[in-house]
Amino acid sequence: PELKRSAPGKLKADNVPDLRAVINVHPEQHDGMWTWADFLGFAGQVSEADLAKRQGELQFDDAINIQFTSGTTGNPKGATLTHHNILNNGYFVGESQRLTEKDRLVIPVPLYHCFGMVMGNLGCITHGSAMIYPSEGFDPKSVLQAVHQERASALYGVPTMFIAELADPEFSSYDLSSLRTGIMAGSICPAEIMKQVNGKMNMKEVQIAYGMTETSPVSTQTSSLDPFEKQVTTVGRTQPHLETKIVDPGTGNVVPRGEIGELCTRGYSVMLKYWNNEEKTREAIDDAGWMHTGDLATMDEDGYIQIVGRIKDMVIRGGENIYPKEIEEFLYTHPAIEEVQVTGIPDQKYGEELIAWIKLRPGSEPVNGDDLQAFCKGKIAHFKIPKHYKFVDAFPMTVTGKIQKFKMREISIEEMGLNG
Repeated sequence: PELKRSAPGKLKADNVPDLRAVINVHPEQHDGMWTWADFLGFAGQVSEADLAKRQGELQFDDAINIQFTSGTTGNPKGATLTHHNILNNGYFVGESQRLTEKDRLVIPVPLYHCFGMVMGNLGCITHGSAMIYPSEGFDPKSVLQAVHQERASALYGVPTMFIAELADPEFSSYDLSSLRTGIMAGSICPAEIMKQVNGKMNMKEVQIAYGMTETSPVSTQTSSLDPFEKQVTTVGRTQPHLETKIVDPGTGNVVPRGEIGELCTRGYSVMLKYWNNEEKTREAIDDAGWMHTGDLATMDEDGYIQIVGRIKDMVIRGGENIYPKEIEEFLYTHPAIEEVQVTGIPDQKYGEELIAWIKLRPGSEPVNGDDLQAFCKGKIAHFKIPKHYKFVDAFPMTVTGKIQKFKMREISIEEMGLNG
């Protein structure tokens, strides 16, 4: 409210006492704000000597931004990232895709998220590629239209975005033949969706990238040179100048190849800290500099990493460890299912039981829980077959398009009266 009585650049707000200036990226004038054009005009007031002085005060490993995590497992935390973190990561992401000044990348992911700001903007800037923003917020039709009209060669998105694009009623009317590459990241990518993107969207060189805000963000990435099976079932291999290891969450010891453990990353990409949160920083980054991701994974003999799920998402049913991703991958093969997420809920007999949230394809044959249990029977282990099913039109998500399984669990518990 103080904006209305403040001159631009001279804001005094009780709740944010250090904030002095607000810049509006739209051309319209608003009380107390500079427009983007105003801001750019101030460049003429900065002398070469002033610029050189400021550059001399900065170091490559100074913090450049505080990037808040997505909040997929709880409250967001402020990952403090450096120039060195994000500039290098953006560059290597672009290198893997073989971006050049001839490429045109459609970026429908948010610019306040590492996917848009680092992998998108800095990936393009370091390779001279064009950046295309299809709309202010994600809209599948706008994305497809941008690819069609701008003859884009690359496209970014989280899995839910690609699912929405593939499901657009007018999908077949768009010419996507110009697409070559792009990245699907942000959450675990179902193999069936990856195959459709590769085929129906002509993204023959689409890549899977894995990482987290705390690692600027990418730690592993597939390559267009990888065998197709590896492209659709793994998150690739470790990026240049980084290290990864898979450890036993209990002991911290490295596990043998092929065994499940927690994925850890070390190298230039690891954040400085969580802003004003020393306790969470110590929990995440150990004394040897390893970032503990909280993700369960395996690594094969060739170094390819497969994400099994989040440690917090693992379901223990009657003493059996169950990884929801495996069940989701199987259910995606059902022709009526457009999207599926599996989580655990309390159960008196087994400790936990599985519940599958299902979004059906428009116009598909009617399906109920009994039908899906019959579909699973004999194809996956009996204890992995979900007992409960909830049919939905949408999933609880963060603003960046990531599904919040902890909220799914909370909603299911509430609806089924399991609070007691």
